[in-house]
Amino acid sequence: MNKNVRSWLILATLIVVAILAALWATSGVWFPRFPFERRLPPPIIPGDIELYYTAKTVVSSINVTLSVFLLLIYINIYEKTRSEFTAGLIIFSAVFLLNALASNPLVIWFFGFRPVGLGPFALLPDVFTLAALAVLLYLSAKY
Repeated sequence: MNKNVRSWLILATLIVVAILAALWATSGVWFPRFPFERRLPPPIIPGDIELYYTAKTVVSSINVTLSVFLLLIYINIYEKTRSEFTAGLIIFSAVFLLNALASNPLVIWFFGFRPVGLGPFALLPDVFTLAALAVLLYLSAKY
């Protein structure tokens, strides 16, 4: 695939994921714990906290998407080179993926928990992870 097409495809996917995550986080729809079980929504969170967790949902969903792209790129490179360093990068990106999944409010809410109480500090680790993943994806897609 052409590098320019791949870059546009990654960017378009990130935009779609960000929009869908923002729509879900602001819709007030809560996943039931199990498909057949309905539960009440959590108590109303003050506006500022709600804004932080909406942003955290969007950033974390973008991190999941970036991690998946990185993992696929590194697996593709490993198939060509069989380098130990690339195997380390695969493990590194898999850990980033697990971290992004574990910190995503969508996943937390799906399992019946509520991430409340940290305010803006809940968002900062995801922003730093987003910066690291963006740099890794830029460098990986460049070569």
